[in-house]
Amino acid sequence: MKKVRLEDIATKMGVSKTLVSMVLNGYGDKNGIKKETQEKVIAFTRELNYKPNQVARSLRLGRSNTIGLIVADISNAFYAKMARNIEDECNKYGYNLIICSSDEKDAKEASLIRMLKDKQVDGLIISSTLVDNTEIKLMKHDNFPFVLVDRYFPEIPDTNYVVIDNYKSSFKAVKYLIDNGHVNIAMLSISPPHLTSVKDRNKGYFDAIKKGNVNTDHYLHCQIPFEDIEQSVEFYIEKLIKYNQKVTAILTVNQNIALACLKSLKKFKIRIPEDISLITFDDLPVFELLSPSITTISQPLDLISKNAVSILMDEISHKNTRKAKDQIVVPSYFQLRESCKQL
Repeated sequence: MKKVRLEDIATKMGVSKTLVSMVLNGYGDKNGIKKETQEKVIAFTRELNYKPNQVARSLRLGRSNTIGLIVADISNAFYAKMARNIEDECNKYGYNLIICSSDEKDAKEASLIRMLKDKQVDGLIISSTLVDNTEIKLMKHDNFPFVLVDRYFPEIPDTNYVVIDNYKSSFKAVKYLIDNGHVNIAMLSISPPHLTSVKDRNKGYFDAIKKGNVNTDHYLHCQIPFEDIEQSVEFYIEKLIKYNQKVTAILTVNQNIALACLKSLKKFKIRIPEDISLITFDDLPVFELLSPSITTISQPLDLISKNAVSILMDEISHKNTRKAKDQIVVPSYFQLRESCKQL
């Protein structure tokens, strides 16, 4: 079947192509086109099953009403919830969302940024894993609208971002454990270690340990590879059991490591909190339902998402004139539950 064009509609209705275009783009009232005429145009386009060329329309209007979101792993519940919140916020502004996973791979993220820009997205929201920040600098140089979430680049000061205070959150969690008598506190971190969220959480842990004058042995801190969380956590937990019976508390850097940790502790018959206390970054509904319930450092994903989309929409609306950058640090919440024991 031959594709229906704008010209075909105009010819068959005996009106101009410009009139049809104005109606379909929502400018009928503004240009004084009668309601009756607008209704006839819309009814006729539906009858002919007219589908506009979205690429051509985007080029003509200079806007695609589409946003790109790049996260590390959309199967991670943290990023899945964030993506849903961002999608809902984008819809409020009449925007669609394209979601991509970088798998914490530098080259893949750079490729995704270029691909989404080629597809004429109006802006990007990125939880970045980049080591080489060239793509970020290029977007900044070209005034391409983007907002960083969860992670940012201190070496590129004039960028928009929305994050939590990862250092303060980690420090507070470890201090809580120390205040409750724990002196051998392990931390299960993750690769890649250059991410600002990971670096700040690690630093908060180490600074709290030093300030609390408790055990600083290097084996207490472990970096879990992103590609092999479950087996690596099990190996580390077993190593702790074999070589050090004194560990009484564990801080995990995210919910995936926490889940793997719970599985391994159960396998080795280590009880929470009787044998080991546990605190994790990120909160899952199941953490509150477990027995014992798990103490978490919860990030307000609704607030992060709302701020990120709001900033990006402002960037898009004032693409060539907006100079000031928004750098928002939202509060995290320490959800104290049953997984921590006072010694």
